[in-house]
Amino acid sequence: MSDAIPYTFKPTATAESLRAAHGEIDDGVETGEQATIAGRLMLRRVQGKLAFGTLQDGTGRIQLFAPGKVTPEFAAFCELNLGDWIGVTGEVMKTRKGELSVKVEQWTLLAPTRRSFPDKWHGISDPDTRYRQRYVDLWVTPESRDVFVMRSKIISLIRRWLEDRGFMEVETPIFHPIPGGALARPFTTHHNALDSELFLRIAPELYLKRLTAGGLERVFEIGRVFRNEGMSTRHNPEFTMLELYQAYADYHDIMELVETLVAHLAMELHGTTTLAYGDREIELAAPWRRATMIDLIEEQTGQQLSLEMPLDELRSVAEGHGVEVKDGYGPGKLILEIYEKTTEASLWGPVFVTDYPKEVSPLSRDHRDKPGLTERFEAIVAGRELCNAFSELIDPDEQRARMEDQARQKDDGDDEAMVVDEDYLRAMEYGLPPTGGLGIGIDRLVMLLADVHTIRDVVLFPTLRPEQA
Repeated sequence: MSDAIPYTFKPTATAESLRAAHGEIDDGVETGEQATIAGRLMLRRVQGKLAFGTLQDGTGRIQLFAPGKVTPEFAAFCELNLGDWIGVTGEVMKTRKGELSVKVEQWTLLAPTRRSFPDKWHGISDPDTRYRQRYVDLWVTPESRDVFVMRSKIISLIRRWLEDRGFMEVETPIFHPIPGGALARPFTTHHNALDSELFLRIAPELYLKRLTAGGLERVFEIGRVFRNEGMSTRHNPEFTMLELYQAYADYHDIMELVETLVAHLAMELHGTTTLAYGDREIELAAPWRRATMIDLIEEQTGQQLSLEMPLDELRSVAEGHGVEVKDGYGPGKLILEIYEKTTEASLWGPVFVTDYPKEVSPLSRDHRDKPGLTERFEAIVAGRELCNAFSELIDPDEQRARMEDQARQKDDGDDEAMVVDEDYLRAMEYGLPPTGGLGIGIDRLVMLLADVHTIRDVVLFPTLRPEQA
């Protein structure tokens, strides 16, 4: 072995491909076939003039069989550190004890590790270390690697599924001149050349609907969005969103799209639509239950609410359930707060919670049959919001009125309220056809399909507090 670290190395096989090709050979058989593999040395034991190692690459693990009479620089091989990157060439064989192996006939050090790996059997026990040092976690915690492999598959499957249905993937700006498309506090930054304030997008919605007005009838985007909010098991300040818009569709069409897509993902990944989540099962096959927010509150609390109830009475109900009532809350906001306090977390689902109050749905179209409500739904699965969708508001005059109302709320101190987007209103004035829109949180979708219970376990590099020295 040369002391020099090579600039390149060319494996001819992986642990997975060797097991597929030779996994069934008999114990003690030498195949006569040569293979070159590369990866990290994760285990090693020396028995006199014979050494064994475990090499892990991106596909799995395979044993290294190193006889002292065959392996060059045998003593140096035996002194390798766990975690060192090495390349090995040798004959594929199976030991007498039945372990598929590569005989170490040539080897080279590709990168030495200068830090000790954690306990090889138990991974990293401290969650904070796992998230900060994902580059170690991926090696020593197989379950973590599996989740991120699944995440990649999910995004790929979504893209293909949508493209097969005529959707076109697009990219819209990350920097927005004004925040919009969702009720959230934005991150702000400054563009020096323009000497202007910009905002990291909280949603791509208004730009995607501009494209629908421009004649792109089915569009979607999978990308990062940013919300200046706290962190929890369900929230990370930057997260991945799928948003799509379909011309000539309403929220009923989007419900069918969501339940069909999620069931498809479950079947592709697990071969079934019945999944375990924690210690309970979820049946994701279509159709999912549809129920109004007001009906679900009554099921949970026994209280029948309506937008027509006197405001003082609704305030009293909200306070009775522990809701912190603010001065600007109208009937719709109070009903939403009561629902979120009493009902949402209890919905195992999946269920489409429909017909949100107009007061809390500034971009949704009025319900065609129920005054004061909108054609909006959220899908709730395992007590968590999976997506938000609606029949899109297409009347520019109504949209202006709602944006102006939002702007008044912002002036009154609501830092999550929207502002008036004149360019979006101009696009609407050119004509926005009847449209159904959808936003799915990819991170929460991965949590569901991978049976993971904190968003940090599905985000490779989650936002963390500054590391203490």
